[in-house]
Amino acid sequence: MKPYAMRIIKSSVATLSLRKKRSGTKLVKDLAKCRRFLRGSLRILLFSWLVKHYYYINYTEEYVIMAQIDLSEGPITKNMLRFAFPMICGNMLQQLYNVVDTLIVGKYLGTTALAAVGSSYTLMTFLTSILLGMCMGSGAMFSIRYGEKNHGKLQQDLYVSFFLIAALAVLINVIVFLFLDPIMALLSVPADTYALMREYLWVIFFGIGATFFYNYFAAVLRALGNSLVPLVFLGISAVINIVLDLYFILSCHWGVAGAAFATILAQWFSGVGIVAYCILKCPFMRIEKQNRHFSPAAFKEITNASFLTCLQQSVMNLGILMVQGLVNSFGSIVMAAFAAAVKIDAFAYMPLQDFGNAFSTFIAQNYGAKKEDRIRQGIRSAAGCVACFSLIVSALVVCFARQLLLLFIKPEETEVLAVGMSYLRIVGIFYFGIGTLFMLYGLYRAINRPGMSLVLTIISLGTRVLLAYLLSPIPAIGVNGIWWAIPIGWFLADMTGIIYYILKMRYSHETDPGHRR
Repeated sequence: MKPYAMRIIKSSVATLSLRKKRSGTKLVKDLAKCRRFLRGSLRILLFSWLVKHYYYINYTEEYVIMAQIDLSEGPITKNMLRFAFPMICGNMLQQLYNVVDTLIVGKYLGTTALAAVGSSYTLMTFLTSILLGMCMGSGAMFSIRYGEKNHGKLQQDLYVSFFLIAALAVLINVIVFLFLDPIMALLSVPADTYALMREYLWVIFFGIGATFFYNYFAAVLRALGNSLVPLVFLGISAVINIVLDLYFILSCHWGVAGAAFATILAQWFSGVGIVAYCILKCPFMRIEKQNRHFSPAAFKEITNASFLTCLQQSVMNLGILMVQGLVNSFGSIVMAAFAAAVKIDAFAYMPLQDFGNAFSTFIAQNYGAKKEDRIRQGIRSAAGCVACFSLIVSALVVCFARQLLLLFIKPEETEVLAVGMSYLRIVGIFYFGIGTLFMLYGLYRAINRPGMSLVLTIISLGTRVLLAYLLSPIPAIGVNGIWWAIPIGWFLADMTGIIYYILKMRYSHETDPGHRR
């Protein structure tokens, strides 16, 4: 990060502080807290930016891609971690989009606004998961083609998948604008948060196109072993989001709409930026004329891989959305606690999710290269990494639940804090379950068996939704029944995936992970 950028941000925050002095010392103190948070975020960005010094620039005749790692060669654990680390940093920065909204909205606009933004986040996660699933499914095919060194087929897949997912993004955007009120009615949004949530969503929906651009081109780069460039664009956009959040809410007084405007402007920066990078710096993205056609075979492969992964992501987030509807029925206190706790939860297991995606790219490249022994070694290595990280994160979340929640909730809101702490201490201790599940998702997606990932998702989310609705009405259990349903669903899906692998994949030559039928 350049020194002048830091000076500009500091001066903008200082200007806001001067303008607000007349509002009392409390607001000045709160602005100081925001400033400290901003400094911390910039330190994270600076640290992630320095990671590029540990990566090399790889120039070949066909590719000019910064920091590309060939996961089919070299040390397994080291390369997986090197590839995963920028993905982890990038996704954590992406989470800052909504975390910053939650932090500033909760501190300055109150619990009702926090509940509205938190519920909006759950809905947006569901909608964007459709595009994310399509991009992830296509990315698995890109990795396989790259492992095969079949660059002509790779370009055909790029051409077909881009127009397919772009059309879906347009369709989603039209549907959500036309049916916004019925969607909110389906979510059982309380009357006291309805107007604010609608105002926030109407603005945030304009960022769906940006979400498509960023996730598609980031999936292409990651499929080929480049996880650093997506991080750079997300890092810059995270800083833009923080600065605009402070300006629109504290200076312009735009309320929840200001938080939404800050988010979509930052999203469009990252989306347009990564498109420009790919066009200018990656010659393989300039599709050759002979590959610019809708090949029926390519369309079938991309559709099969993308649709099942998309369905998996949609089922996953639909289940979460159904749980959100149940949470909403308990009122604004539980809604606010859930909104804050889910942000912490997302940060806590986000590295496990990104490591699962990195593991998936590793498996896919080696699957394409037909390196069976390397796949088995990678599975053992990844399992060890997931176990170690899960134990550390679980300990931190359980021990510091209250301190983490105070980032989003005022100390005097004791009821909200109590509900949030209950969530984190029940769910947080079982992060190894979700870490294992992310690994299994990545494994089956990479060996072109996305249907199994869908089955595991249905088991996990189906159990979660069913138990949540069965347990929460019991007076002795109440809202804690929703929280306990989460880890139970994880472990049932884990057992199914592991047993399937042992019985059908590991000991059967016909369905061996390294064997392609």
